[in-house]
Amino acid sequence: MTLLSVRNLGVRIHDKPILRDISFDLEAGQIVALTGESGSGKSMTALATMGLLPQGATTTGQLMLDGTDILQTPESGLCALRGDTVGMVFQEPMTALNPVQTIGAQVAETIRIHTKASRSEATRRARDMLNRVGLPEDRFPLSRYPHELSGGQRQRVVIAMAIALRPRLLIADEPTTALDVTTQAQILDLLRGLVDDFGMGLMMITHDLAVVADMADRIVVMQDGAVMEQAPTADLLTQMQHPYTRALFAASTHRPDMPPPERADDPILTVKDAVRDYPGPRRGLFARREFHRAVDGVSLTVNAGERIGLVGESGCGKSTLARAILGLEPLQGGSIAAFGHDIATLPPALRSGLQVVFQDPYSSFNPRHRVSRLITEPFHLLPRPPEGAARTQAIAEALVAVGMAPEDAGKYIHQFSGGQRQRIAIARALILKPDLIVFDEAVSALDVSVRAQVLDLLADLCRSHRLAYLFISHDLSVVRSVTDRVLVMKAGRIVEEGETEAVFTAPRHAYTRKLIAAAPVLPDLKQGKTA
Repeated sequence: MTLLSVRNLGVRIHDKPILRDISFDLEAGQIVALTGESGSGKSMTALATMGLLPQGATTTGQLMLDGTDILQTPESGLCALRGDTVGMVFQEPMTALNPVQTIGAQVAETIRIHTKASRSEATRRARDMLNRVGLPEDRFPLSRYPHELSGGQRQRVVIAMAIALRPRLLIADEPTTALDVTTQAQILDLLRGLVDDFGMGLMMITHDLAVVADMADRIVVMQDGAVMEQAPTADLLTQMQHPYTRALFAASTHRPDMPPPERADDPILTVKDAVRDYPGPRRGLFARREFHRAVDGVSLTVNAGERIGLVGESGCGKSTLARAILGLEPLQGGSIAAFGHDIATLPPALRSGLQVVFQDPYSSFNPRHRVSRLITEPFHLLPRPPEGAARTQAIAEALVAVGMAPEDAGKYIHQFSGGQRQRIAIARALILKPDLIVFDEAVSALDVSVRAQVLDLLADLCRSHRLAYLFISHDLSVVRSVTDRVLVMKAGRIVEEGETEAVFTAPRHAYTRKLIAAAPVLPDLKQGKTA
């Protein structure tokens, strides 16, 4: 039975075309994936299905959901449908949850709005739904707040809210983009189980073909607001008809041409038995404060020109270690030295040799400043920063090095795409020609084609700058393609390390094997293997 039928859907916002002649069907109990690059129209299609298009939007065509034309339904009718007939799981759970309400109250709210259930009945049903999504009562009471949960746990709360009334259609918009591989596998298994148990239809929006290759029944490929190709998953992956689909597949399996690994024994960063503790809550007025050990006796060395990967699940201590390496957080034990000096007392002239690229470039830039000012922020570390023509020349060289144009220096950061912003973030890190860059989940939020471009950029920079970096990521395929050596972190400890290919082909530790097994893979169509 056809649950959702989209026919010639068109959307214009302030007379600018956004969607053009979108057509596809979704059956009850079926998983349909909308995939494509950022800006292809995937999320806008989902918002149209929810009746949540922005002001100034005009529509054409037909969008039938369980016998109701969404495009012709008044707002009062749409409010009755949302949460009841159709539910939505958003990409970033922290922004979808109310930080000052408990998780129990937020799940129960959906039930009380759409039914005549009493407060106690709604609370009981909320508890059942949280149990159903893997948040049992003994560990996750209804009184918990979102900030007390991990990213994967918050995503489970959002899913519980979306399925509280067992909607006929569930829309999941990039539900696993920011999650580590094991949490991602758990969320995908949960969504698949809900489809099987409830018989609902699932519209899954993602830019990652590997995520849906083993999950979706049908894939719809979108580009520039139009459907390029659609077919059952097995047929589409083996008989790609459109060049854009083939380009997406190639980007998903892309491995940059990295230069040979450096073998020099020239340490520029040395971490010895590093310990980082965070204070926990007091259990009583006179009780001793408990501490959580985020980094527990970690040691590592990065040599000049060496490319090191650091992988592990969310909460394992990767980013905490990165902040300590950058001198942003103190240690409670051990030491960190860069260029032969303790990181806490590193002179500015030497600190300029250690730079960082953060996960979200937009939030790491001041939106009121032009690119020329943003990428020259590290100049404050220099005793005599360049002025005038020399400064303009340094800005132009940094932008050209990352594939941007010198004219981009006069623009604001909101004028660029996500991939371009990340290139500008790399330009800021490069402008002082550092010896070591820390990449903290620098490509995890990028779509596959932009990610491939940034990884190729890293390969070029390694050739031209003899760049060393510490690449922190939960994406194992990316780490495998851009590093010489990899360290696996669990619960604040390094549990395995070695040359990247050796660790990936013959992992020794059970945790490493678990991470590799959980990572989604695409079939290698030419060789009949997995990529």
